[in-house]
Amino acid sequence: FNTVLIHGLVRDSQGRKMSKSLGNGIDPLEVIDKYGADALSMDENSGKAPGNNTRFSSERVENSRNFANKVWNASRFIMMNIEKAADISGVTEKDLTLADKWILSKVNALTKDVTENLDKYELGIALQKVYDFIWEEFCDWYIEMVKPRLYNDEDKTKAAALWTLKTVLINALKLLHPYMPFITEEIFCNVQNEEESIMISKWPEYKDEWNFEEDEKAVELIKEAVRGIRNTRTGMNVPPSRKAKVF
Repeated sequence: FNTVLIHGLVRDSQGRKMSKSLGNGIDPLEVIDKYGADALSMDENSGKAPGNNTRFSSERVENSRNFANKVWNASRFIMMNIEKAADISGVTEKDLTLADKWILSKVNALTKDVTENLDKYELGIALQKVYDFIWEEFCDWYIEMVKPRLYNDEDKTKAAALWTLKTVLINALKLLHPYMPFITEEIFCNVQNEEESIMISKWPEYKDEWNFEEDEKAVELIKEAVRGIRNTRTGMNVPPSRKAKVF
């Protein structure tokens, strides 16, 4: 090996060293059987800094399993909509909406950041960025934003939404792959047929043409407004079902 990265000691949940005399050892096969290999793999890389000891926590592994479910469900939703749609290969930049450009710009910046972190062996930092992007930006914001376009066959921007969903998903899967190899390979091989396997696919690269700075700022402003409205509604006990005018 040219480079060896030595991680810290994995201790039990109380911070004690695992030993036979204490009987506090964790059998990884049992953890994998309960939560999956990807969940354990992700947990062992999350929040880790080279040389620092870490505590094993079954709650954290469970959170990783929940994240895997989130990725799986989002991917299934995207694939179902792509299967029902016409050809999306002819989408160009002029077809993209504000939201499409925003998420492309976000995954573009993420690619640059994660690549730099991995080059410096900052595995935990890189993973946290991929996790935050997939869970919050992609699933909680973008997918929710494009649902009205997907459900309306008359919408002229439907193809652009599907192309963006597929493109961003593929790039996000590649960035997540070093941490969750099994689920990413399974989804990757089903969502596209240009590359044989995610393991030998091309690593994402930063593209200048995907740097939509103005569009990114505009959507961030919209998100800020939405958060503000939600907080005000919650603070004033306005039920979610009740429509409200916003000025």
